[in-house]
Amino acid sequence: METVAMHIANGIVNAQVSAVFLVIAVIALAVCVTRGRADLDDRLAPMAGLVAAFIFAVQMLNFQVLPGVSGHLLGGTLAVMLVGPWVGALCVSTVLIIQCLLFADGGLTALGLNITNMAVLGTAAGYVLVAGLLRVLPKTPTGLAVTGFIAAVIGVVVASQGFVLQYWLGGTTDLSLPTISATMAGVHVLIGIGEGLITATTVATVARVRPDLVYALRRFRTRAAAPAPAATSVVGGAA
Repeated sequence: METVAMHIANGIVNAQVSAVFLVIAVIALAVCVTRGRADLDDRLAPMAGLVAAFIFAVQMLNFQVLPGVSGHLLGGTLAVMLVGPWVGALCVSTVLIIQCLLFADGGLTALGLNITNMAVLGTAAGYVLVAGLLRVLPKTPTGLAVTGFIAAVIGVVVASQGFVLQYWLGGTTDLSLPTISATMAGVHVLIGIGEGLITATTVATVARVRPDLVYALRRFRTRAAAPAPAATSVVGGAA
């Protein structure tokens, strides 16, 4: 079978299932646009551009997974921690669309499949894990690094299993579903470790230099104790 260097190529999943997931992807991105507007400000908007550019560069590293399918660093958890889940999903989606349209990286008919897996499922899993881990881990550069590593590894595996579901619904090749699931999970654990290291290093570095740019620190920070009221000074002596 011909090997295609990208996420899901044309023809791996049938047209009907591909169309359904395109609709799912469009609805999910519409929600992200609506919710993301509340997060965008003068600080987050340029940060989103930088995150998208970084993810684009990182996603150029492809790892062959199955015939017609390859895996690579996704960037969903990194985007969640730096710009939040809504804007983060839009960043990853933008990268996927550019890669597909300009570089033929991934099938055009599979664009909805790829966006659902990497921009929606991967980012959502990363967000849930980050939110949960930062409830118990310290909100320090080290705590963020540990959080980013764990969330990235699991988020990548979750995204890979999205393809397994899609293949189960409409796969067009004669491959064993348990074999696909195990292979995708096993290879993406390795890919996730690489992504986890990149995520941990990047987020920890930004947190040390500009903690105000890390969405995870602003969104999941511990509520500061209310400052004690200042003592009222008495001017003048006693009557």
